[in-house]
Amino acid sequence: MYRTEDKTQLSFEDFYLPFGGKLNPNNRWVQLADLIPWEDLEAEYASQFAIESGQGAPAIQFRTALGALIIKEKLGITDEETVEQIRETPYLQYLIGMQGYQDEAPFDPSMPGHSLRSLPGRASGMVHFRKRISMDMISRANEMIIPKNVKKTKDDTEAEKEENPEVENNGKLLIDATCVPGDIRYPTDLSLLNESREKLETILDVLHAERPKGATKPRTYRQKARKDFLAVIKKRRASKNKMRKAIRKQLGYIRRNLRHIEQLATVVGLNSLSRQQYRNLLVISEVFRQQALMYESKDHRISGRIVSISQPHIRPIVRGKAGTPVEFGMKISSANIDGYMFIDRCSWDPYNESGDLVMQAEKYRHRYGVYPESIHADQIYRTRGNRNWCKERGIRLSGPPLGRPPKDRGENRERKKLARQDELDRIAVEGTFGRAKRRYSMGRLMTKLAETSESQVAMIMLVMNLEKIRKDLFYVFIIAMLRSRKITKSHFPVVLGYGNMAA
Repeated sequence: MYRTEDKTQLSFEDFYLPFGGKLNPNNRWVQLADLIPWEDLEAEYASQFAIESGQGAPAIQFRTALGALIIKEKLGITDEETVEQIRETPYLQYLIGMQGYQDEAPFDPSMPGHSLRSLPGRASGMVHFRKRISMDMISRANEMIIPKNVKKTKDDTEAEKEENPEVENNGKLLIDATCVPGDIRYPTDLSLLNESREKLETILDVLHAERPKGATKPRTYRQKARKDFLAVIKKRRASKNKMRKAIRKQLGYIRRNLRHIEQLATVVGLNSLSRQQYRNLLVISEVFRQQALMYESKDHRISGRIVSISQPHIRPIVRGKAGTPVEFGMKISSANIDGYMFIDRCSWDPYNESGDLVMQAEKYRHRYGVYPESIHADQIYRTRGNRNWCKERGIRLSGPPLGRPPKDRGENRERKKLARQDELDRIAVEGTFGRAKRRYSMGRLMTKLAETSESQVAMIMLVMNLEKIRKDLFYVFIIAMLRSRKITKSHFPVVLGYGNMAA
């Protein structure tokens, strides 16, 4: 059940503080709350629940859910610490839509009944927020929050076209792709098979416990299998023959365990297995099929390869970087427009990002009504097909053109200068990825589900855009104050870069 509340925007002057005083309107959390159109975004979230059905505890409000996710990503803390920070800080309570300060946790930090079981109406935690606020919902929120006074919108462009039908392409589109690693250990075939064997042994124990007393337990050779695994994994550098022999042995143990489970399932069924154990059984069956096929073909590649039993959606992504040629996680194609980031594609399977150029250019046109004047991308995007597509639409694709350089030295110098400037402009998208992975949590996603991981990546982009909007508005305010001579440069020596930094 979802209960709609008063649509009147809570003012920071009305926020109740039991110890007296008022909130500072210049506080960063108050400014962030004013940038988000909460009411416009709430309708889709509320559609997941029955409105005022009268059955069950009411769900957590949308502003509370989205605000908590923003706080977590901005501060870079855990779910539990996020709840504690909200409980202790009135500014954070204002951001999530509370009417006044209260010294108690507003919701459960993890799963239902984790620590606030006795509190009515608070059975939703951060995990459920990430499930309910999907990646698509956050992406649409991102499109709404980007300020209209920073970039010309589609309505402005269409109005300009009516006055001047010959409006040309406008703006720069920076595109690139990156891998968002998941939180898994580095996978090897032998360690993956050993983990699969151990989980199957646990499932066998559960199924055997359901049989009548005195029934013979199937032999698993678990001690011998463990010794075979340790004999190879402890070696500093095992030979290929020894590694292949160890893999063959583990495949044999797993094949025997799967056969025993199939026989027990016909007798006692699988109802005694937990949801997680049943899921592991299905995943391990696919892991065994893939590993046996690679062993027989003497190959290390297979479509849809599973590298983690707990997170089977994670795939190896070949990036070709020094030190880490392969990363394990999701791959995203992102667009950078005036410093604001948009996720145009997200996939757990590897793909060639050069095929996204046309789609990203079309999305730019959908946002602003015109194609970009130039597209800045690295070399993998500069295929002949992409070059021809851009040429037909009057879009300049960054990088040197095909063919021999011109004989005219002046013209050749100008081409090199333009290509160099294009590369400098393109670096901005690389810097944004670096900031998302170092400052925020995109360097290693701690979420375990595919949908919650996607939601977290979209939330990181949203928080980064909100922070840029707040900084842009701050600098606009400073410039306006400087022009009106209400302040001088000496008032902000560090922020504006003037004067002695030590002063």
